[in-house]
Amino acid sequence: MRRTISAFRWFGLATAAILLTAGGLLLWGSAYVHNTVQGQLAAQQIYFPPKAAFAHPVADGEITPNMIPSVSQYAGEQLLTGQQAEAYADHFIAQHVTDMAGGKTYSQLSSEALAQPDNAKLAAEVNTVFKGETLRSMLLNAYGWWKVSQISYIAAIISFALGGLALIGSVLGFGFARQARPQATVIPHTGKTLAA
Repeated sequence: MRRTISAFRWFGLATAAILLTAGGLLLWGSAYVHNTVQGQLAAQQIYFPPKAAFAHPVADGEITPNMIPSVSQYAGEQLLTGQQAEAYADHFIAQHVTDMAGGKTYSQLSSEALAQPDNAKLAAEVNTVFKGETLRSMLLNAYGWWKVSQISYIAAIISFALGGLALIGSVLGFGFARQARPQATVIPHTGKTLAA
């Protein structure tokens, strides 16, 4: 029984070490991804339209009414976060691409352009839609990695908390084991020998 309890104490200590190490690695990974995404977005120098542009939204205009709830909160700001990238991609670029293409996908427009090789206007539209969809996918990729960063951060906090609990439990287990050990009884040596 004593061996089993001792094994649990050492197991708790090893678990604490593993969880605390994992927490550190997750925290490092989260910071790395966060900083990389933010650095890449900052380098693109993309800005949301100014607040004045959101004052009078017009269908088929630069700012449409359905952009107000999702895009207007970032008015005038530089695009630096995953949330901003998602809003810009899904609610600003996507709206303009949909309006320009009349609801058709890049694939559909491209097929039409191949069928009409002399239609320069359609070819230009396909080119613009392709660029818009490419930028949109890059921004959504940044958003996805931003989410990975957030999940890693939460996992790091949980790992640190569980590791701390395992460490505390293990230390308390070692402390209680030390107190529970029977004390040796010392018989003083008197120098007398017992008769046989």
